[in-house]
This record gives sequence, structure tokens and C-alpha cells, in this order.
Amino acid sequence: MLHIDAKPIDLKLTTPFRISRGVQAISPNVIVQVNSDGHTGYGEASPDAYYGESVETVLACITMFAGNLGDDPFLIEDILNRLDKIIGLNPSAKAAVDMALYDLVGKMLNVPLYKLLGLNAKHTPSTSFTIGIDTPIEMAKKALLAKDYPILKIKVGTRHDLEIITAIREVSSAVIRVDANTGWTPKEAIRMINALAPYNIEFVEQPVAAHDLAGLKLVRDNVPLPVIADESCVTVEDIPQVADCVDGINIKLMKCGGVHQALKMIHVARAHNLRVMLGCMIESSLAITAAAHLTPLVDYADLDGNLLIDNDPYEGVKVVNGKLELPDAPGLGVREARS
Repeated sequence: MLHIDAKPIDLKLTTPFRISRGVQAISPNVIVQVNSDGHTGYGEASPDAYYGESVETVLACITMFAGNLGDDPFLIEDILNRLDKIIGLNPSAKAAVDMALYDLVGKMLNVPLYKLLGLNAKHTPSTSFTIGIDTPIEMAKKALLAKDYPILKIKVGTRHDLEIITAIREVSSAVIRVDANTGWTPKEAIRMINALAPYNIEFVEQPVAAHDLAGLKLVRDNVPLPVIADESCVTVEDIPQVADCVDGINIKLMKCGGVHQALKMIHVARAHNLRVMLGCMIESSLAITAAAHLTPLVDYADLDGNLLIDNDPYEGVKVVNGKLELPDAPGLGVREARS
């Protein structure tokens, strides 16, 4: 029988992180481990109240899952289907179990996850580095400090969005992506995106409310920049509904339930001719590395959650001149950080 344990952990952000709907200084996460035959696999949950989760719900789920993992970690599809039957939703709790299983299986086979999936580690993209909402002057200062990253993701959805991008463009020639986190109405989005377009913006993420697919389509049809869905596209079932409204989707392990579901989402998105980005919540190098193993399959990466914290307990994927470099050790290839 597979044995599972979980412990909460608080990740401390280097600076308070603000998006259009709130601010965060600490991310309460959960580390999960699954043991089998002398091997241990590790996973991480970063629960988000927006998706109805908390540390308490994750810990409760892990307790419920404990007797239902069976004794064969290779049966990932069966195990995850069983967990879905036990309790619906709770994707970050399931993502932690999923990651731990993939880590465990990779260690038992002595291969890194990207090799297990048949992927080429040289084909990873560069990751963006996110700058949270602040005054235009402060955001420009943060852009200057992030000069080692060739791609910046700028959080917008305020009354000062044009000033923010203007200030950043004065100090940085980096590729800029903007993310409104549902912060605009469709009319505001159209006006603002058209105003921002001359500032060499690569794409716009989630301009309007998650449920407003008609608004999303209206925006996409009236702006010159690609539109990427995040909050509007949570699971594989959402893809057919958003496919005509956007140019691409942002997949997060914490939204969809882990590596197994993310792989399905990537293939379904490709079938709908969509671009694909892999994103994250505030996560340690454990969960970020799990997602990074999938990046040879996608167009864009926004895997910087571990770069925004002060107390990362793990080491895994590296960022070299902006590009993600995967670890070569078995499983996720993550180890405890040297103190």
C-alpha cells in the first residue's frame, strides 16, 4: 500500500504581491510525500481561495485520499480517477498527489520526468518574471531590477495601466506580457489594449471576468494583440468553450489537478489550434520544477513563483538568461536546498 503524508509550509514573498483582486505576503502551501518500496515522491499544493481551496481543505483531502492510493504508483490514471470519485474539485490537493506519483515513478525507473514523457530538455522556453501591481515608479524600479529576465509579465487592471507600461518601457526593452486577472470590463479592455499595443506587448492575459466568454470574444475581435485565457480555462473540459474566444490558454498544475491533466490539456488545446502557456501560483521549486518538465511541449512559460519567495526549501529547475534548465536527476529532480 502506498503511504502518504502532508505538512503545511509558509512561503514568504520577497515583496508583497498585488494583482487586480488582492495582495499577498505569504503563500500557505502544503508539501506531500508518497512512499513505496524505499522510494519517496514529493509534491506540492498551492491552494487558492479563488478556486475554493485552503491549506485546511488540502490537508483534509490528503487524509481522505490516504487509503485509496492502492499499491502501484505506476497506475497514475487509475489513482487520479479514484481521487476524483472520492471528492470533486480540490485541484491543488490532487496536483500534489499527482506530482508525488510522477516523482516516485521517475525515481523507481531512475529517469527524469521529461525523459519519462519522451521530451527534449533543450526545447524549454524562457520564463517570464512577474511584476505585481504597485505605483508606476515602483513597478519601473522592479523592472530595472529584473534586467536578467528577457520577458516581463506585468500585472495590470488599475486606473494607471498606461502610465505603468510607459514607465516600464522607459527603463526596459524586455518582452512585455500584460495580465489583467479579470480586472477590466470588455469595453475597458478594448480601449486599454489598443492604447498599450504600440508599446511592443506580446500578448494580453485574462482581460475580463472568467465567466464572460462573450466579452472575451468581443475583446479578442477588437484588439491587435493575442488574448490568452487563464481564469476562464481551468480544466480540459473548458477548452472547447473558450477556443473561439481566445488565441491561447494558460495551464496551471494547481488549477487542473497536476501533470497528468496538464498533458491532456496541452493536447486538447493543440487540437483546437490554441497557443499554450504553462503558468503557476506562488510555489516553491518543487511544484515549479514539475511544471517545467512539461515546457518542451508549450509556447510560453510563466514559471517564476519560486523566484518571488525568500525561503524556497528546494532546488530544482534553474533559470539561465531567462531560459528554463531542467534538472537531470530522477523523477522531478528536486532536492532540499542547501542551507
